[in-house]
Amino acid sequence: MDLNWSPEELAFEAEVKDFLDTELTPELRRAGTLSTSVYPDHHASMAWQEILRKKGWAAPHWAAEHGGTDWSVAQHYIWNRERIAAGAPALSPMGISMVAYVIMKFGTPEQQTFFLPRILSGEIFFCQGYSEPGSGSDLASLQTSAVEDGGDLIVNGQKVWTTHANEANWIFALVRTSKEGRPQQGITFVLIDMTTPGVELRPFTMTSGEQIQNAVFFTDVRVPQVNVMGQIGQGWGVAKYLLEFERGGQAYGPALKIRADQIAAHAAATIGDDGAPLIDDPVFAAKLARARIRADVLEITELRLLSSASDGGSVGALSSMMKIMGTELAGTLTELAVEAAGPYGTVYQPHATMPGGDVPGYTPPADGYVAGEEWHALAPLRYLNERAGPIYAGSNEIQRNIIAKMVLGL
Repeated sequence: MDLNWSPEELAFEAEVKDFLDTELTPELRRAGTLSTSVYPDHHASMAWQEILRKKGWAAPHWAAEHGGTDWSVAQHYIWNRERIAAGAPALSPMGISMVAYVIMKFGTPEQQTFFLPRILSGEIFFCQGYSEPGSGSDLASLQTSAVEDGGDLIVNGQKVWTTHANEANWIFALVRTSKEGRPQQGITFVLIDMTTPGVELRPFTMTSGEQIQNAVFFTDVRVPQVNVMGQIGQGWGVAKYLLEFERGGQAYGPALKIRADQIAAHAAATIGDDGAPLIDDPVFAAKLARARIRADVLEITELRLLSSASDGGSVGALSSMMKIMGTELAGTLTELAVEAAGPYGTVYQPHATMPGGDVPGYTPPADGYVAGEEWHALAPLRYLNERAGPIYAGSNEIQRNIIAKMVLGL
């Protein structure tokens, strides 16, 4: 594995840095650096997506004929690393990084022509309708039903933990169209217009105080069968294809290494009870050092995946390894950030951050006062939100089972 960048890749790196220096406004950088979860402020994210769309970089992984780029795998990694380092807000993954690939692979030419340009422009904003009460990691047990009625499907049921459903105007959902045979055989993947009569949203207020997740109810919702992806009853394979992108579609290493560096800087400026900087405390320093070593190992794992993909090889269980390592290390770093924040980390002040959703019932101080600094306010909110990391996109217990089967043959 050659970890040295070629002259062409170094030139691309310089181009990316120049673009980010020019186009990232202070407001957009703030939205990226002070984001409380993996889902950034919606309006900032969409503003950044429009800038990227004009540059042709909003969906670089897409096929070129649909508006993507012809970047090499190394260029994709450089782009991810530099945008994270610059503080760019993330784009919502539901449309561009997830369902778009399903539409490209399973969609008809008419579906591709309708949805893909509108996902790219932001006119269509998707959320994901997978989990249900009692059907999370055991997704094949889902019960939301869809009954054929002429050229339509009549959908009834409920989805939960539906991120940014309150911002979305479309949802891609798994529904049950048959109870015959194995549970996976009766599932259909369908795209539903959220403005259709019978669709109802109920937001959840999370422990962070934000309303990012929602419950979505379907009552006799009439959906044209032309919105089915693939074939009726064969949605399980479509869903598994999409999960490959949800689990392995991001580079964890750069963001986590930057976060570890920030914690080190904050700890150096934080004075402990003994009058010395927190970074000099041997216990804290040892925990941070272990986390930084784990971040280095994760980045090497991602570079191994990059090298394999560049040579046309299979990434195999590496995507599951990345998901486990990335989400668990993210949780560890949020714990260290809260420890570094000390008493300031106990103050609830989301107005000093960029929450991923509304914060109902919270009234910020009239003068905008912040106890401590912005990072003190950010630390506890990220801590609360990162608790979900080992659960979403297939729990880490499920990922370990995948590794046991693929690597150990168990």
